[in-house]
Formats: sequence, structure tokens, C-alpha cells
Amino acid sequence: MLLIKNVQIHTMAGDIIDNGDILIRDKKIVKIGKDIKEEAKTIDGTNLVAIPGLVDCHSHIGGISFSRKNSYSEINEMTNNITPDVHVIYGIDTESEDFEHAYKNGVTTLGITPGSGNVVCGLAFAAKTYGEDIFDMTIKNPIALKVALGGNPKGTYGRRNQAPSTRMSIPNIMKNLFKEAEEYMNKKNEAQENKEKMPEYDSKLEAVIPVLKKEIPLKMHCTQHDMLAAIEIAKEFNLNFTLEHAWGASKYIEEIAESGCGVVFGPVGSMRTFGESRLIDIESVIELENRGVLVALTTDAPFLSIDSLIHQAGEVVREGGDLEKVLKMITINPAKIMGVDDRIGTLEEGKDADIVLFKGLPAYDTNAKIVYTIINGNVVYSS
Repeated sequence: MLLIKNVQIHTMAGDIIDNGDILIRDKKIVKIGKDIKEEAKTIDGTNLVAIPGLVDCHSHIGGISFSRKNSYSEINEMTNNITPDVHVIYGIDTESEDFEHAYKNGVTTLGITPGSGNVVCGLAFAAKTYGEDIFDMTIKNPIALKVALGGNPKGTYGRRNQAPSTRMSIPNIMKNLFKEAEEYMNKKNEAQENKEKMPEYDSKLEAVIPVLKKEIPLKMHCTQHDMLAAIEIAKEFNLNFTLEHAWGASKYIEEIAESGCGVVFGPVGSMRTFGESRLIDIESVIELENRGVLVALTTDAPFLSIDSLIHQAGEVVREGGDLEKVLKMITINPAKIMGVDDRIGTLEEGKDADIVLFKGLPAYDTNAKIVYTIINGNVVYSS
């Protein structure tokens, strides 16, 4: 057992508890309150702040590395512009130093997604950042089907003189796949009464069926006016979806709010001068949240270093965002987007004991430092 004493607890579930205690047993939070008395290993939380482990729900850690010692890219199967049936989990190297960098900087859970080189990229999953076995680290697989609009697939295939070479081609490719998957699903349903009519097994179409059934959402890489195309595609097929990156969202606040989607915004520290990242409008995050949109922040690591997640939250606070609401953008909100909020994202009894202890108030104090990272009740980092 582990007992954290006399800490300021930001539960992300509505409460801030001063001089509170957190009791951990068997990887779970079993009690939160004051003056808990239990024989356990104890951490003195005096003058420290406890928040849930940080969550980045759009990451490529373990699948892409820019290390000079060990560079690789294993999560873009760019031999076909449609690869919905590839699982990114099979391309993840748990020995990547980026996992250690993540938990040392308070990030305890990642949504690891294929890259956006294809129109339909593959299946994403959620995993803890500490452990030796990626399957043991996994919380949920899959969490979403990744698709991409805009410059990435266009740039990949256009230079080969293949489709898509223009933005106008990308929605058609997606729609044709969804229509084919709908027909396939309907034939399977009809064949329940007559097995001879069962269509030939198609792994690509099978991967799309959970999206059509709203069991998992589409994770739609898009920025600028591509967001309107993404909303239109999802609306046509009545799909749950998130807009990923969403740079330029300030121009489409009404459309995004009316669509009912979630937004995974960022990173906010990438290039602002050209292409799809020419308008990184942090203020849109605040307005979307005010309009009831479920908003999370992302580093897109390793494209931006994972340690910047807390600093990006700080940027939103400095733009006028409410601190508690912004902290939810890197804790409970991404957990909800991934469908794992029953286990992580808040400090509540019964949830996984993923906790970060700071000296200073994170996203508010620019000099706030991580003192402990706890994952599944184990101290995996202490400063």
C-alpha cells in the first residue's frame, strides 16, 4: 500500500481538497479524504499539488523516433492510401527513450495512433507509459480509426502521381470506403438467416464496422477548411469523431460546436509560418470549451517533445483559460475521448492510481516541478 499525506488534491472531478490524503492499494485509489490512518509506505505531500496523471490522446511515441542513435518510423504503411486494418500497437517499441521521457514529465497515458500519411491510416490504442510489454501496458485497443485529410496524404501520394494528389480526392476515398463497409455489414447481417449469402471476409471492411456502429470514433487529422470536410463526411454517415490538430478552428466555432465532435488541439508550439500550421489559434480552445465542446491538448509527440504538454496547458491559461478547465484538457478530457475515463483522468476511489505530484501549481506556476510520478500505484519517477 501507498499513502500520500497532506497534499492539495485537484481531483478533476469537481473538488479541490486541501491537506488531503490518498490511499492506494492493488494499483487502485481506494480512499481519498483527510487524516487517513493506515499502515503503509507514506509520501509526505506537504506543500505539494496532486493531479491525475497527464494524458496525451494523440501520440506517436514508440512508433516514430527522431533520436540520432535510433531513428525509425514504423507507423505509416504508405503502400496503399487505405489501410484501416493495420493496428499501430504492432509497430511500437517499448524500449524507446520517449516512454521514459513521458513518465518523467508526468504523462502516464498515451493514445498512440498511426501517422497520417494515408487517407485511412489504421487503428489507434491507449496505453500506460511505463512497462516492458506493450500489451500489458495497454488499457484499450482499439480506441479509434485514424483518417487524414489535407496535406499529408496529398503530399505522400501526389508526388508519386497517385491518388490522392488533391484535397478534393480525399473525401471521395473515405466515402467510398464507408459505403462499401456499410454494404458489407448489411450483407453480413442479412446472411445470419442464410449462411450461404455471407460475403467473403474482408479485413479492411471489418475494421470499419466498429466505426459505423459507433463503437469507436474516427480520429480525423485535419486543419483549416479541411475541418468542414471532416464534419460533412462524419455527418453523412452519422459517425462519432474527433478533429485532430484543428489549427484554424477559430474560423469554424459554430460548425464544430453544432457537430457534437471532440477536438484534440495542437501542438501549439509547432511552426506558425507556413502550410497547415500557419494559424495556431490557441484562443479557439477557450471558446470551444465555453461552447461545450470536449477539448483535449496534444503534443503530437515526438513531433513536439512530450514534456511540453503541461506547458501547452500553461499557454492556454495565459490566453485566459480557466486553470481547472485547462487541466482537464490534459487529464479527464482526453481520457473521455479515448473511452477510458472509467479508469483514468480523475482522482477518485476505484480508479487507477496514476498520480503526479508537483511542487507548484502546474500550468499556472511557470516553475512548477514534478516531484513524483505514480503509475498503477507504483512510484516510477521521483526527483
